[in-house]
Amino acid sequence: MSLTIYPAIDMRGGKCVRLLQGDYDKETVYGDSPFDMAKTFVEDGASWVHMVDLDGAKAGKPENDRYVIQAAKQLNANIQIGGGIRTEEDIHFYLDAGVSRVIIGSVGISNPKFAIEMIKKYKERIVIGLDAKDGFVATNGWLNTSQATAVEVGKQFADVGCETFIFTDIATDGTLSGPNIIATVQLAQATGKEVIASGGVSSLADLKLINQAGIPGAIVGKAIYEGRFTVKEALEGGTFRAY
Repeated sequence: MSLTIYPAIDMRGGKCVRLLQGDYDKETVYGDSPFDMAKTFVEDGASWVHMVDLDGAKAGKPENDRYVIQAAKQLNANIQIGGGIRTEEDIHFYLDAGVSRVIIGSVGISNPKFAIEMIKKYKERIVIGLDAKDGFVATNGWLNTSQATAVEVGKQFADVGCETFIFTDIATDGTLSGPNIIATVQLAQATGKEVIASGGVSSLADLKLINQAGIPGAIVGKAIYEGRFTVKEALEGGTFRAY
C-alpha cells in the first residue's frame, strides 16, 4: 500500500507557523509566505498541500484565505483547507476558487445538521476534521473540548456519506513524538472510511509505520520544517506517493 503525503502549512498572521499541541502561545514561525512554502512543497513532488487557517479557526471565519486561493490558482497541486469554515458561503468560495477539498471541523460539532447537508451536497470535496483531546473532539482552534468522542462523530458522518476524515491527536501535534496510530486505525475501523493521520510524525520511520498500519495518508508539518526529512526524500524512498 502506498501512502499519500500531505505537507502542512499552518497560517497565522500571514506567516507559516507551528503550534505546540494547539497552544497559540507556543508558536514557532517557519516562513513569511504561505504561498512560497506551498510552492516549495509542490516543487518537491507533493500533489496535495494541507493548509490550516489558525486565525480563522479562532475567529470563526476565513482570515488567511488569500494565500489559499493563490496556491489553488497558481500551483499544479490539490489544496485542502481547514480553519474558520462555518458557512456554505465559505465552502463555495473556496471550491469555486479551485480548492480541491474543504475541511469541516468545529461546525461539525456545533451544527451537525449543516455538516450533513454539506456532505450530501458537495460529496467527496468535504472532509471532516476530528481533532481529539483524550479521545474527545476539540473545537474552535482547540480552545474548547466537546462531550463527543471522535469515533462517535466519525460514525455519524460516515453514515451520511463522508468518505474522508482527518484525525489529529492534539497530545502529539507539534511534538515530534510519533503519531497516534492506534487511535487513527480505530477511527478507520469504526467508520469504514479513509482516515488521514495527523500529528506527531517525526521521521521516515513514522511514515513507514503509518503505511504498514494501512492508513492511506499522513499530514506532515514540523518534521519537514525542522529538517528531519523533506517531501522529496520521503517520496524518493519508494514507499510513498505524493498523490
